[in-house]
Amino acid sequence: MATSSVLIPVEEYLRTSYRPDCDYIDGEVRERNMGELPHSTLQAFFSWYFRNHRQEWKVNVLPEQRVQVSEKRYRIPDVCLIARDAPHELILRTPPVLCIEILSREDRMTEIQERIEDYLAMGVPAVWVIDPWRRKAFLALSDGILRPIHDTLTVPGTPIEASVASLFQEIDAN
Repeated sequence: MATSSVLIPVEEYLRTSYRPDCDYIDGEVRERNMGELPHSTLQAFFSWYFRNHRQEWKVNVLPEQRVQVSEKRYRIPDVCLIARDAPHELILRTPPVLCIEILSREDRMTEIQERIEDYLAMGVPAVWVIDPWRRKAFLALSDGILRPIHDTLTVPGTPIEASVASLFQEIDAN
């Protein structure tokens, strides 16, 4: 993951458009790995899947939405779900119900773990991490431990779920 060596004020980050959007971590703008077919396929799948369940689960799905996880940290999860009754925010400051990270080949687990910890510290109850290259799915809860999930990803205490097999079948269909 490429990073800049120049620190910038948060105000500059917030008024700058990045293509694709970048995380902002304690003054440093960090690029995100993305753009490969399995990543895009899963991002599209989750957007479609959650949109189809939005009424039933009372959620809205947001791909690549800026989330302010702390005063000097902004993350852009690949996909997140917010409660239908969450406040209308241009940049999310209210914790999403779920954040999803889809790994690219260059992603490092130490960087992903840092992202997970940021989401959980903000109050996000569940984070899903999908590795399309190794065909693995993980769930992280408040303790930050990545648990391998082989059958169904869930958000405990909600009806939100997704079949792990369906994720990888979607990749195979492309």
